[in-house]
Amino acid sequence: MDTTKSSSEIYIDLSPDLIVYKDGRVKQLNGSVFIPPSLDPKTNVESKDTPYSLENNLTLRLYLPKNTHQNNNQKFPLLVYFHGGGFCIESAFSSLYHSFLNSLVSKANIIAASVEYRQAPENPVPFPHDDSWTALKWVASHSNGKGPDDWLNRHADFQRVFFSGDSAGANIAHHMGLRHGLDKLEGVDLKGIVLCHPYYWGEKPIAGETDDVNLREKIDKLRRFTCPATKGFDDPLFNPAFDPNLGCLGSKRVLIFVAELDFLRARGWYFAEILKKIGWGGDVEVMEAKGEGHCFFLTNPTSENSAAFLTKFVDFMNQQD
Repeated sequence: MDTTKSSSEIYIDLSPDLIVYKDGRVKQLNGSVFIPPSLDPKTNVESKDTPYSLENNLTLRLYLPKNTHQNNNQKFPLLVYFHGGGFCIESAFSSLYHSFLNSLVSKANIIAASVEYRQAPENPVPFPHDDSWTALKWVASHSNGKGPDDWLNRHADFQRVFFSGDSAGANIAHHMGLRHGLDKLEGVDLKGIVLCHPYYWGEKPIAGETDDVNLREKIDKLRRFTCPATKGFDDPLFNPAFDPNLGCLGSKRVLIFVAELDFLRARGWYFAEILKKIGWGGDVEVMEAKGEGHCFFLTNPTSENSAAFLTKFVDFMNQQD
């Protein structure tokens, strides 16, 4: 048997983002390099990595805004962020996310925790969600000022907490909001959830969504690769319309970002409609970027639309009750 040939056989080609081979390898095509934490000279935001699960060797990256050390007890809103990547690529430590969090923390004047979680194929869904919940419980352990990390003890305002993520990370942020609603994190007041181009889908196309058979088959192949335990795209993990617990979302404010040219656009709008219909009782808002594709704010952060995205994100977190 020619193992070299079989190892190069493609299972899913999702260029320009990734290729999955039949031997289980994942090739990230637009990958960004991993970079260490630092004091960012542009924003004067300081970062550091700290473990949240010694058992699984998992770490998150903390970001602290400028001038903090002038007041050692100054409190900031806390953002917990979950990176995207289809549950199989990218990292909290990549240059894309490091740059984005530096900018967001600086502009919003917040403290942030960017979560690294295990990924498929070695650790398929629900590992990313379970790891993220472990990270949240670790973060919440600082709400009494007696946790293992000094930055969170001194500077995190646990009465102003936000969850966010992009793409698959937005899916995680949504489900973390549900878990918090069902099993409240002690000491945490979740003020809002920000979903950036969220990864939702369904077995049948909805209005405004592609009905391209080839593309939908590729997306389903990726689901089977990263989430083999799910039965299909109408699993509540992907399709909130089938989630009986959706009304338990643990925040009364949700902001959804979508992009005109993103194949996930229609699902973001659809999720907002569902929240309004089920009697959830909160406020949901959608902002659409015209002429932009999936997660443009990461790959083209200096564009006019990216600036508008960042401003809206910041305003949402800084809005007073």
